[in-house]
Parts: sequence; C-alpha cells; structure tokens
Amino acid sequence: MTSILDSVNQRTQLVGQNRLELLTFRLMGRQRYGINVFKVKEVLQCPKLTSMPNLNRVVRGVAHIRGQTISVIDLSLAIGGRPTADIENCFVVISEFNRSVQGFLVSKVERIINMHWEAILPPPDGSGKAHYLTAVTNIDNELVEIIDVEKILAEISPPEKKINEKLVQEIAEVEQKEDKPVVRRILIADDSAVARKQVKRAVESIGFEAILVKDGKEAYEKLVEMASEGDIHEQISLLISDIEMPEMDGYTLTAEVRRHAALKDLHIILHTSLSGVFNQAMVERVGANEFIAKFNPDELGGAVKAAIAPK
Repeated sequence: MTSILDSVNQRTQLVGQNRLELLTFRLMGRQRYGINVFKVKEVLQCPKLTSMPNLNRVVRGVAHIRGQTISVIDLSLAIGGRPTADIENCFVVISEFNRSVQGFLVSKVERIINMHWEAILPPPDGSGKAHYLTAVTNIDNELVEIIDVEKILAEISPPEKKINEKLVQEIAEVEQKEDKPVVRRILIADDSAVARKQVKRAVESIGFEAILVKDGKEAYEKLVEMASEGDIHEQISLLISDIEMPEMDGYTLTAEVRRHAALKDLHIILHTSLSGVFNQAMVERVGANEFIAKFNPDELGGAVKAAIAPK
C-alpha cells in the first residue's frame, strides 16, 4: 500500500466534479471506515514506535518516516473504542490535515473506491453530539463511516480560537471607510461540527454573526431562499465554505453560486483541511475569491477583512 498517491495528478481531476475517492479501512471490529484519499500521503506497515513523556493518551508513539517525526494516533482509541492490538501487524495511514502531518493507526486497510459526493450523506438523526462522524455512505451494501478527523485533532491539540486584537481593530477601521454599514453576517458551511464552531468563534470575535449549515447542498438552498427574499448582499457579507462535504462539495457549491444570477457576485472563501495537496487552478476555475487552509483564526480574519474592504 505504499505510494498510495502515485497518481495524484489523475486524482485531482475528480475535483470540481463532485466526486472523491475513499480509502476504506477497519479498526478493532467489523465496522468499516473511510478517509478521503486526497488527504492521504502514504500507507505503511506500522513502523517501530517510540514512546515519549506527556503524550496524549490516544497517541501511541512517534515514528521517524522519510525524514519526519510523526505522531501516530490510535484511531480506535480516539473515537472511544478499544486500543488497537497487535500493532506490529497493523497499518499507519499517513495523512495531512490542517497544516500538520500525522499517522492514524488502523487494523486493516482495504481498497480505494471512486464515489460521487451525492452518495456521501450526513450522519443519521439520533447520532447525538458525541459521535466522531462527518458522514456515512453505503458500499457493497455495507455502511461505511467517515470519521471527523478535525474533531480528533482538536481534542489532542486545541487550536487558537480567537482573532488577535490588532486585527480586530484593523477590521473595525476598514468598516469605517465603507460608504454604508457592513452587513455583519457570514454564512458558514462545514460538515464538521468542530470546524463550524471554530469558524463561528473566530468570526464572532470580530463582531460578526454566524449562520451555520452542514453541507454544500444546505448552503446553496439557504442562499437561494435568502435571495428570494431580497438582495443577498444586504443579508450576508460573504460565504465561508469547506470543500469536502456530503451531497455537494465546496467546489460544486461555488460553481452553482456563480451560475445563479442573484448570487454570482457573493464573496466566497474556501476553507479546508486539504492543506498539503489542493488544486489552486480549480479554486480559480470555479470562481472562489480565496483559499485558506484550516485552521488559523488570524488568516481567516485577514480574509474577512479583505472581503469587506472597499473595492
């Protein structure tokens, strides 16, 4: 399973077509899980792990891989399951999320499956708030769960939540230069509950109200509904959207907004955990105004500042 991204160029062509590829795997049980291949750098037989003091309880150790020291997270333990047993015969999925590289310890790696985002659905009602899912899908008549990796990483190493005071002041000064008051509302679309809360706290720290939706389809329906009630620019200042979302991804959402006469001029920031490998050309082609890798509140605040600045 090494060099699992040996055809990155081919895979990036899926971007913008509302498609993705899932790498499926299992943990300490029969349940099947998936992770977007676009976030996977490599899959390895579990290397020798070195214990270090004061590691989070779900980090089984660190490994030296291709010149990097990488924390290896026991994915089963991280989502509330049993510790992974027989580590020597397990695998590590090396991935890049939110500007960091980490390894996820899994019991078994299966295969890569090409899918349409419309087949990726939000977690079922009744899942509660404590679950670690962003989505589910059906493969070979079997439920596959897509784990909320951002929630796991936030629990291990909580990110900064607020925008610094200097930037808050700069944003206030930008507003003063506007001919009319800035609409202090932002629509935020993200399938991760943790990511939604992170962005919500950041924009609220600069005095903006956050309207939260869980995926691209819900975001587009909300925007169309708002446009039917009046000028969209008098209701929100901008849209901040994740890229990977059930039913409709951020690229497709952006393209649909640009095609809608009443929405086409809306400022759009794509905000995603795809920090290491992303298709900048696709970002520009679908018409997003800016791309930001998660999660740096000051960078997000700077992007909001640019969005509301006098043109």
